[in-house]
Amino acid sequence: MKPIVRTLIFCAAIAGAADLAAAAEISIAANSTGKNLSFLREQIAKFEKDTGHKVNLVTMPPSSSEQFSQYRLWLAAGNKDVDVYQTDVIWAPQLADQFVDLTEAAKDVAGAHFPSIIQSQTVNGKLVALPFYTDAPALYYRKDLLDKYGKKPPETWDELAATAKEIQDKERAAGNPDIWGFVFQGNAYEGLTCNALEWIKSSGGGQIIEPDGTISVNNEKAAAALDRVKGWIGTISPRGVLAYQEEESRGVWQTGNAVFMRNWPYAYALGNGDDSAVKGKFDVTPLPTATDGGQHSSTLGGWNLAVSKYSDEQEASITLVKFLVSPEVQKARAIQLSNLPTIAVLYDDKDVAAAQPFMPNWKPIFENAVPRPSAVAKVKYNEVSSKFWSAVHNTLSGDGTAAENLELLEVDLTELQGDGW
Repeated sequence: MKPIVRTLIFCAAIAGAADLAAAAEISIAANSTGKNLSFLREQIAKFEKDTGHKVNLVTMPPSSSEQFSQYRLWLAAGNKDVDVYQTDVIWAPQLADQFVDLTEAAKDVAGAHFPSIIQSQTVNGKLVALPFYTDAPALYYRKDLLDKYGKKPPETWDELAATAKEIQDKERAAGNPDIWGFVFQGNAYEGLTCNALEWIKSSGGGQIIEPDGTISVNNEKAAAALDRVKGWIGTISPRGVLAYQEEESRGVWQTGNAVFMRNWPYAYALGNGDDSAVKGKFDVTPLPTATDGGQHSSTLGGWNLAVSKYSDEQEASITLVKFLVSPEVQKARAIQLSNLPTIAVLYDDKDVAAAQPFMPNWKPIFENAVPRPSAVAKVKYNEVSSKFWSAVHNTLSGDGTAAENLELLEVDLTELQGDGW
């Protein structure tokens, strides 16, 4: 072999070894709601091909409460097995100390995202997560059934209940004994906090804890809102709704057995899937209010991506995060999964509008969404939410009245507050 050829082969081998050395193996923990995992696998395959990195997907339960509990255990133990975490919008104040500050790494991309979402993930000047997609729920309604009975989408909760009951009863009489008027998320978990915050806020009952730290939940309007919902159980909503999370609600809806459903945007694309009994038969509208002309209230949701400070592959993990929150991936996510982008220009994208015609109209729903009191409760938010959803679930289950349970809740929250949040 000629010396020059031998030299070239040697240099190529060294370069290949260097490439292998630079390649990292990282893991990302993500929830299993809807088609989130299948979408991530598709995007990860592209990332691996482009970068040479290896990415493992750690499957988390769809329940955000269960997910948070597991995250907290891993992070408290300094777990190095998970590098990137998919995080709920409310977790930033509670987990900030466990995550890498992305301020410098994201300075070239942060400005493309809605400032309010970037701010929600900034704790003491530290950007702890980048926005993956945002969320705000709406009222799904069977357009075909409302048209059939000459009804309009309800403006108030009482109108919803009346319309739901009438259509439910008539459809049962016509031969569908399994249909219900309204399904939502009534299980004792974070999803019930979201639902109940909407009922109370839209009834003028405040938002559990006000931005100034005042505990406001124990009031007559809040109690009346919960009493109203209690009246739905067993009449327009199955008793089993007290165990429903997002996927159980969607299951009833997607088989054609609900007139109305409260859910997040991800259910829109799935509802129009080829395997859906309601494909092309439904539409969405803002959640109702307590009175005509009242305030529509949807809980601000959304998911983000954070890098663990215990990761041994922080650089590669940051590269993965920036890829997954990029305009290209967010556009694909909007088109395929009907998740709301956090990048403003995508709401004017013709491909997104063609695939998800509802999406431009959803923008004002989340822009006016109500935040949960995580910013004020900080590290105590999880306990606040747990006590709140427990009080609500007790009320809906018939274990004490709304007034009694909210009075007890105020005592618990005051004790939790101590000398301040």
